Amino acid sequence: MTEMRLIAEGLRFPEGPIAVSDGSVIVVEIQSGTLTRVGVDGSLTEVADTGGGPNGAAVGPDGAIYVCNNGGFEWAEIDGMVSPGPEPQDYSGGRIQRVDVQTGVVEDVYTECAGNPLRGPNDIVFDDQGGFYFTDLGKGRARTVDRAGIYYAQADGSQITELVYGLDHTNGIALSPDGTRLYAVETITSRLWYWDIESPGKLAAPKTPYASGDVLANLPGWQLVDSIAVDSEGNICVATLMTGAISVFSPAGALLNQFTVPEKDIWVTNICFGGPDLRTAYITSSGLGRLYAMEWHCPGLKLHHNL
Repeated sequence: MTEMRLIAEGLRFPEGPIAVSDGSVIVVEIQSGTLTRVGVDGSLTEVADTGGGPNGAAVGPDGAIYVCNNGGFEWAEIDGMVSPGPEPQDYSGGRIQRVDVQTGVVEDVYTECAGNPLRGPNDIVFDDQGGFYFTDLGKGRARTVDRAGIYYAQADGSQITELVYGLDHTNGIALSPDGTRLYAVETITSRLWYWDIESPGKLAAPKTPYASGDVLANLPGWQLVDSIAVDSEGNICVATLMTGAISVFSPAGALLNQFTVPEKDIWVTNICFGGPDLRTAYITSSGLGRLYAMEWHCPGLKLHHNL
């Protein structure tokens, strides 16, 4: 492993990184409500204005970028770091958006499921059938907070299904290398859950009685979990809040390592893999508005679609 190197700074709470074949990285900027391309020279170019709070993002089978828009946050500064807070007064509603990368045109694909509005869509992963799984973290207010869920949907807007509901701040989501297992984390509980996949959009019943899924791992102490990525060895790489790190779990749930960012940032929110051999990990240090890169010991998992 090599040390993390700074790729870009001056971003407004970056998340949802997508490594592009030309060497650039597209990120969302949640605070500014935009999708931004980070050039190989660190330059920043706006791709699209999504409004609200763009969060997780992924390339779909049609080459468009699909964005989980959480509807926005209240914002504060804590110890020099930008920090997201509760539902804002100008909350625009949760939604899944499709962004045409060439034109910047943004359109809503889903705003509800079975009549229930999406509240705070957070992270997204496509399978090899062209459908996608996504999490809805919900929104928090002064005295109340939404329950969270996991959904499966078609990219063309034709079908959306609720798979799991009643979780606590469901955040990052990813698939195992063979596509037979779905991973997701709960931010507040620091649980890394998994479900076996019977068929696209259909999860097997949990092995644990009365549980929403099966718990693979838990981080101890005051560590919260955010978005996740999987490498080619099947290790689950979890962005870890408060610690300001990437925590790496084996497929069996053992904590293998933690890699902290060079300058303390409690909001290390996401990771993706890129580069010619997929051995470059891109990491968002969101509170400080930075994008880092480091070499990984093995290739990352190749996603089903790319730019």
